[in-house]
Amino acid sequence: QCDLTGWWENELGSKMRVDTVDSQGNFTGEYHTAVSSTQKPIEPSPLLGSQHLDEDGQCTFGFTVNWKFSDSTAVFAGQCFAGDGGEEVLQSIWLLREKVDSLPSDWKATR
Repeated sequence: QCDLTGWWENELGSKMRVDTVDSQGNFTGEYHTAVSSTQKPIEPSPLLGSQHLDEDGQCTFGFTVNWKFSDSTAVFAGQCFAGDGGEEVLQSIWLLREKVDSLPSDWKATR
């Protein structure tokens, strides 16, 4: 059974905390990134997400991070799997939207 509640860490050293997942699959938390292209100090940033409450325990989920130290927003989507040793493993993909000055610059705003 996938339980997103708690602390998670990725291979780059970024960490996220997921608070309690409610009966509808909604959750809040905080993301502590270990990587950034900004010159500003990195700060923990709030996240807001939702997961499917699948009976097989391999739920899909998604969340948005509103970066406190930049003008960008990131969205993540993924799925929880049972690893070889029975531990839960999250696989996800993300998009980062940076603020740009004008509509003609829109092409370079999403990574």
